[in-house]
Amino acid sequence: MERKEGKMARRLKAPLKKEDIKDVRAGDPVLISGLIYTARDAAHKRLVEMLEKNQALPFPLEEAVIYYAGPTPAKPGQPIGSAGPTTSYRMDPYAPRLLDLGLSAMIGKGQRSDQVKEAIRRNGGVYLGAIGGAGALIAGTVKRAWIVAFEDLGPEAIRALEVEDFPATVVIDSQGNDLYEIGRKRYLDSLSL
Repeated sequence: MERKEGKMARRLKAPLKKEDIKDVRAGDPVLISGLIYTARDAAHKRLVEMLEKNQALPFPLEEAVIYYAGPTPAKPGQPIGSAGPTTSYRMDPYAPRLLDLGLSAMIGKGQRSDQVKEAIRRNGGVYLGAIGGAGALIAGTVKRAWIVAFEDLGPEAIRALEVEDFPATVVIDSQGNDLYEIGRKRYLDSLSL
């Protein structure tokens, strides 16, 4: 573990086993190493269409981590360009189905719908937040990147990323605790002091 903003950052190895994430709580900092996948809304739509046609997905969904990002082109000598998170609610229509099929974690920014929160709780998954505007910092954690599917989508193609110490914060934990709700309550409670 590594100290980060007063809390010890929990190191997680992706793919993420459910037992490895069951004890992280909303607000906990984490550092992810291993294999994660990028996918945004256009790619999610295609994944669900593939499922509806009983087609095999281009990567194993069981224990997978999907990062909601569309990286910019890599500069010479770098595996990837800036790789900041995109707003997560655009994936909300697709996330419950993917969670039900074994997805362990999603990384993005912003709040999630009640349906996604329930699917997270039902499946023991987690939703992690990455810092918007920190795409260059995040790109520095990527050691290797390659396109897995949907190359025609350009930046929104699904990519596999080998990452080391990718920084994130648990926003919704496996029990459904939501950092946005916790923070709002703490703020409102502080006003009544």
